[in-house]
Amino acid sequence: MGVTYKYFGAPDGATAARVPISMRPEELGGDELGMNGMFTKIKPETMAAMVLTGIEGVPLHKVPPLELVVLHPDYAVVKLPMTVVDPLRGIGEESVGAAAFIWSTVPDRGGPRDAFNVYQLLHEWQDFSHRLHDAGHQAYCLVWP
Repeated sequence: MGVTYKYFGAPDGATAARVPISMRPEELGGDELGMNGMFTKIKPETMAAMVLTGIEGVPLHKVPPLELVVLHPDYAVVKLPMTVVDPLRGIGEESVGAAAFIWSTVPDRGGPRDAFNVYQLLHEWQDFSHRLHDAGHQAYCLVWP
């Protein structure tokens, strides 16, 4: 059984920290956390590196660390920097396609990913970044082991 990541929006860290501890990912709809969230198997560190390196051209060693909001024996909540979320709102199809291609060539534990799947994922993230911006929220990730 792998780790589940639930990305969601919240106006601040205090709100993000009030995650229902008794709820499992499949029971958590997202609205009670302020935004329709996204479930994925992609680590927040990977997402941050992908956006900042693949889209913004930031060297990998300059990607900022994630901010730990809550560390609990059953889960953790981390905050993604706005520098990871904001760039997705302003890029066009060509940049999304180029970033998807770059990411598809980087092997991970499961091997290289299909560029089209990465392209679809980046579009989901782009929609998510727009929803966060419209709500005035920041991006957080709830991690269950």
